Amino acid sequence: MTAYDTEVLIVGSGPAGGAAALFLSTYGIDTIVLNRYRWTANTPRSHITNQRTIELMRDMGIEAEVTGKGTAHELMGETAFCTSLAGEEIGRIRTWGTHPRRLADYTEASPTLPCDLPQTLFEPILINTAASRGAQVRFGTEYLSLEQDEDGVTAQVRDRLTGSTYSIRARYLIGADGGRSKVAQDIALPMTGSMDIEGSMNIVFEADLSKYVAHRPSVLYWVLQPGAQIGGIGAGLVRMVRPWNEWLIVWGYDISKPAPEVDEAMATEIVHNLVGDDTIDVKLTSTSVWSVNHMYAEQASRGRVFCMGDAIHRHPPSNGLGSNTSIQDAYNLAWKLAHVIRGQAGAALLATYDDERVPIAQQIVERSNKSRTQFGQIFRALGMTPDAPPGRTIASRKDDTPEGAAQREELRKAIELKDYEFNAHGVELGQRYRSDAVLPDGTPEPSYDRDPELFYHPTTWPGARIPHCWLNSDGATVSTLDVVGKGRFVLLTGIGGESWSKAVRVVSEELGLPLDAYVIGPGGDLDDLYGDWSRVSEIPDSGCLLVRPDAHVAWRSPTVPDDPAATLHQVLTTVLSR
Repeated sequence: MTAYDTEVLIVGSGPAGGAAALFLSTYGIDTIVLNRYRWTANTPRSHITNQRTIELMRDMGIEAEVTGKGTAHELMGETAFCTSLAGEEIGRIRTWGTHPRRLADYTEASPTLPCDLPQTLFEPILINTAASRGAQVRFGTEYLSLEQDEDGVTAQVRDRLTGSTYSIRARYLIGADGGRSKVAQDIALPMTGSMDIEGSMNIVFEADLSKYVAHRPSVLYWVLQPGAQIGGIGAGLVRMVRPWNEWLIVWGYDISKPAPEVDEAMATEIVHNLVGDDTIDVKLTSTSVWSVNHMYAEQASRGRVFCMGDAIHRHPPSNGLGSNTSIQDAYNLAWKLAHVIRGQAGAALLATYDDERVPIAQQIVERSNKSRTQFGQIFRALGMTPDAPPGRTIASRKDDTPEGAAQREELRKAIELKDYEFNAHGVELGQRYRSDAVLPDGTPEPSYDRDPELFYHPTTWPGARIPHCWLNSDGATVSTLDVVGKGRFVLLTGIGGESWSKAVRVVSEELGLPLDAYVIGPGGDLDDLYGDWSRVSEIPDSGCLLVRPDAHVAWRSPTVPDDPAATLHQVLTTVLSR
């Protein structure tokens, strides 16, 4: 009998690795997490925390801690374009669903709202909760290499304090070791795209900027100055870390030359320039350089080794998709690993991780890089590009001339185009999986009646995330997303579908599988008092939805068959590759 040190070894404790540890430990799976450093992230790199990620934290029971430490949604959205924080304001766009029209879309789509939570605060929540639920976390431990066989993976690691090396034996290994992933390299994952296409630096500092920003609260302030640079975009970015005295500036450099040495004098000068006030007291916290990438994996796993997060999707921070997608990678894989390890699913289920998440990796890399380039229209409108009309400047937009009017209209449209970066609700919530872990029902995929990137289209079509709506449970109001998840499959039906509930009890015992059923309707387990479930469920009352542990619909039926237990048994054995 093979001896294992752990069921799953996770290399990396960032958003992807920390989330994987949280999900797996919550599901009762033994995990060891390696972090080559002494602690979690020491700079606030990622920060936008979208609705889907908060839904996952809600499923884990830690939503209140996440939102309590994050900057609230209403303080996120007055994204400004200006010549400096103290200078002239050129335009604004309401972002992250804060526009009144978009807020309705966001509140209708989820029981949560986005928040802004710096990585320095989010990672400890993930790791601490995972450790409290049984995960072993080894800081100062570096992954060196791996070998895998039919039964598991043996990794060689180094204790960076003592210098000693030793091996860890696991059933499966997760590579969540970032954009320069050694795990991805060691298993030779095929990649598409380019690394290091542009250079940027981060300057983290403390300064009280409330007099420049509190009246227009936002996460991002874009400074547009001829000659200003941010990773080839052509602007400087002042990003709120904590309102309104902790900040991060992003500033570009020529990547064809050696990376600059960002000393205190240089960093302070950049801060003063973008703020537009050289009298403010600046306390520098850190500086770092990084590169813009445009690369994604064509394959996310090999054998018993799976990669996630920046290891498989490497892109600029545009759209705020990085950590969110990384955490959602982990959520997709964790329930599958748990079911396979517990003997409740066949190993072939794990192949669906690639089928479902590799297309998402490509989508977000393409989307974030496209958003990066869409600043060009703003620069042209302000006369900052070679193809701009002669004589056009930032100031010429004020002219009472036909040219001035045309420039103002061009600028309005250019800023509106940034909706695709700051309000891409469909990209954030609209994934529809296609894999062997989804059983089609023979219906065509629902069409999109609005822009699929900007707008989320709720549907129960197999493969989609179950739509949110509010239900009543013994006087309490709960979301459909509160009913599903928790690491198990759930069947939802209505009046006339009670035989599905009986089938669930039979099949759960037959398969040794945690499986719950809920009847929705008057006198049922849950009541549809608002009538929203009947609108979004897309099935008759007697039909059913089978929802996976990750809240995506595995299968649906509009009717009750002659033998619902036999049908459900067949569906589950197919979905779980048994």
